[in-house]
Amino acid sequence: MERATILSRLAASGTDTAPHRRTEFAAELDIPAADLLVVAGHSVPAELLPPERDAKVMKQFAHRVSHCDHSQLAALEDFVCSLPRVAAPGPFVQPTSPSHSPAETGIAAALNGLIRNRGFAIRELPFMGLSLSTLYGMVSRWEPSPHRRQQLCAVAGPLGWTLPDLFAVADEPYSKEFRPVLHCRHLGRVFAAAVPLTTAQLIETAEQADLLSAREDRGVWQPVSQGFAAECPDFS
Repeated sequence: MERATILSRLAASGTDTAPHRRTEFAAELDIPAADLLVVAGHSVPAELLPPERDAKVMKQFAHRVSHCDHSQLAALEDFVCSLPRVAAPGPFVQPTSPSHSPAETGIAAALNGLIRNRGFAIRELPFMGLSLSTLYGMVSRWEPSPHRRQQLCAVAGPLGWTLPDLFAVADEPYSKEFRPVLHCRHLGRVFAAAVPLTTAQLIETAEQADLLSAREDRGVWQPVSQGFAAECPDFS
């Protein structure tokens, strides 16, 4: 069965899929089990969620990692995977906003769950070329719009998902002409690898990202990274 078919079926009727099949699909597709649970409309057990971490550190971590190019991201992913797994506080709980309630079902709920699985709230995400209001809208409701495909192209990379996979979950037609907006999945692979890290380890990883990218601290104002999506080997 093709990847797109598996993912679209999980998104449409995943609650009917046996638990052992979801586990098998996660291994076959090389997608985190927590993500497939979200796609299938299931809750994610605490042991698969990131620990509670300082939100300001998480935001800085995401920003500083986004300055790395592809070879640097690969080295940083190896660095993250080499860090020891240490005891941490309870699982991350995504903060809620009184003006933006995340959807409980459908692609909007799945997007919010994928963001939560990496320990992000909307405001902690790296800059993706989308406004905060757009991002909040994407996880609150999913209505027909000519902008939906561009929005998926913007968020897929930081989530570590390929465009065809995320388009299948969203039930949107995919074309090989689509490209990531700012960041490709190689940035998201670092965020996914960093799921078990504590606040202290995120600080350590951000410092390593600075060493690799040679990013200079410019004080209070820091320009957003424009990403390296145009150079992604997936599209070479």
